Amino acid sequence: MGETVKIAVLANGDWDPVWGVEELHTVDYLICADGGANAALEAQRLPDLLIGDLDSVRASTLRICREQGVGIQEYPTRKDETDLELALLRAEEKLRYTGSPCPEIWLYGATGGRTDHLLGNLTLAVAYARRGVALRFKDPNQEIRLIHTRTEISGNVGQQISLLPCWGEAAWVSTQGLAYVLDHEELLPDRVRGISNVFTAQTCVIDVHQGTLWVIHHYAQKI
Repeated sequence: MGETVKIAVLANGDWDPVWGVEELHTVDYLICADGGANAALEAQRLPDLLIGDLDSVRASTLRICREQGVGIQEYPTRKDETDLELALLRAEEKLRYTGSPCPEIWLYGATGGRTDHLLGNLTLAVAYARRGVALRFKDPNQEIRLIHTRTEISGNVGQQISLLPCWGEAAWVSTQGLAYVLDHEELLPDRVRGISNVFTAQTCVIDVHQGTLWVIHHYAQKI
């Protein structure tokens, strides 16, 4: 088993470069999907790989990447996969190659902007979860991920967290460290009972006995 390696994909969505400086500093291997390379340079980070049809990359960004020896894989605009799909495939290959014991890919710049892109990105998260790889979406305001087993999540007292069943099936869940306690209780796919729970401790525990949950952790505290 290899060492844990933080692999991330940066998409061409909403981005805060000030926040991104510190966040990308923690990334060991960064793949940029097309215009995500613009965001990486704004956060003072070179991509390790740039991939896509390159229609959103600034000429200045592309020039810097070429001068600095960044790996570049260019694809035609007319293709079946989105640039993000291609980037995730390379990220998964890197993950398998490193043998990292933590099978997850961090995803930035993929939660804001167009709703169709967001839904498509969440669909990809479901597909990757089915083959054992967790996609962890993160932006300055929130983190989104799928879980299917006991999971500890660090936060601050007063922050909100939402739990929603995935794949159209009910989930049986228990929680600790949250204001609204669940004890082997059922969350139904056509109800939103799990919206806006609240941290009462620095760590909460979500135990998924059956099913799969979307977990959306909001960093702002409940007013």
